[in-house]
Amino acid sequence: MRIDIITCLPRLLESPFSDSILKRAQQKELVTVAIHDLREYTTHKHRTTDDYAFGGGAGMVMMIEPIDRCIEHLKSERNYDEIIYMSPDGDLLTQPIANELSLKKNLILLCGHYKGVDERVREHLITREISIGNYVLSGGELAAAVVADAVIRLLPGVLNDETSALTDSFQDGLVAPPVYTRPATYKGWKVPEVLLSGHEARISQWKHEKSLERTKKRRPGLLGEV
Repeated sequence: MRIDIITCLPRLLESPFSDSILKRAQQKELVTVAIHDLREYTTHKHRTTDDYAFGGGAGMVMMIEPIDRCIEHLKSERNYDEIIYMSPDGDLLTQPIANELSLKKNLILLCGHYKGVDERVREHLITREISIGNYVLSGGELAAAVVADAVIRLLPGVLNDETSALTDSFQDGLVAPPVYTRPATYKGWKVPEVLLSGHEARISQWKHEKSLERTKKRRPGLLGEV
């Protein structure tokens, strides 16, 4: 897989991809993550990528020209399955969306900034818009890193235990059950006996019941409850 991220602040994305699972995935050549500085595609002498909004109003707007030039350059090198704009009013990121994107080959993630992008970008250049929550960030860089992380960890070979991602929260529409590790007793606080029994069927049933119980309590919306 290849993920190209377009941003006017590339340094914000250095850290998320230079450590832990995302770093190892790149080292193992399971994914290529390329960060593109939008300022390299502007024709303005001061490398400007934003301008005042027509019609007035506070805040600056990202211009269409550098975004179009960057996307056209990338598309001249390969075909892309999706060109995604990170937007507060996009489709809310869910596990099924991450699963779907993990099956793609090439993705572009466009990071918004300021008051957003010229609407013509959204009308003519973007194939999809994704939000990571009902709140506003200073820019789309952190949101792009979240999407990339959610997708990359699903790729075969990225996690040491390939079954791990299949038991994550939301994969079955429920949040994950409680987990424990050694010691089995600490300050009198004990691990549930069923987890020490070695009885796989009973353990599986316990995990499902706890997932359902926790989902009803903490995220009832996943069950269609109010």
